[in-house]
Amino acid sequence: MGTARLDMRLDDKIKAKAEKASALLGMKSLTEYVVKLMDEDATRVIRENDRITLEKDQFAEFMEACDKAEKPNRALRKAAELARKMNIS
Repeated sequence: MGTARLDMRLDDKIKAKAEKASALLGMKSLTEYVVKLMDEDATRVIRENDRITLEKDQFAEFMEACDKAEKPNRALRKAAELARKMNIS
């Protein structure tokens, strides 16, 4: 796995709190703590925004609209291809 650098500035009080939390969790460094928090939060945010939940009646309306839909136009096919290339599903 490659690594990337992230430089950031933060308030002294926030840094001190984060260092204390990191130590209380037995982590080797503040970096380890920040990386853990970023990974967990990014995973949560992506999971929450990566899908749409529909009620039964909404799903029925969606399926009906899909059944009635015409063939995708050129712009929609192009957008779908771009989404595939960008690994957006």
